[in-house]
Amino acid sequence: MKAQIRSLTPAVDKGWLLLLAGIMWSGVGVMLVYLAYGWLSPVELWEALWRALAGLLLALAIYAFGFSKFADRNIHRIRNYIKEKVCVFAFQEWTSYPLVVVMVSMGIGLRKFSPIPKPWLAILYIGIGGSLFFASFHYYLNLNKGIPRKPAM
Repeated sequence: MKAQIRSLTPAVDKGWLLLLAGIMWSGVGVMLVYLAYGWLSPVELWEALWRALAGLLLALAIYAFGFSKFADRNIHRIRNYIKEKVCVFAFQEWTSYPLVVVMVSMGIGLRKFSPIPKPWLAILYIGIGGSLFFASFHYYLNLNKGIPRKPAM
């Protein structure tokens, strides 16, 4: 029975996990910054610029003190898997999935139900989105270390 279940597990090489994690982090980061851009478009240019700058500074802080370390821990964990082929969903630690659900729920709640004006929320969205985007490059820069090389013939 276990062999049948194991054969149904969508397994990929570790390099693919690194690529998938990088794409996910980049994609979510770009999506959040794009939402913020939409919220800043209707406001005057000077106001949009200072809010975008505040969001960028927040992004750099979140990247430096949070997401860069989180990405590095994920990369280390992926590279230390014993097997070369690992479940495709292992690009994030299993304990991180509930956190992702909470963060997505909070993001939807802030967008739909928050009394905070969207131009102010844009600062937070640029901060989180930008830091995710910056940290995604940790995965891309480690791709060559996670993809097995085939011997030259």
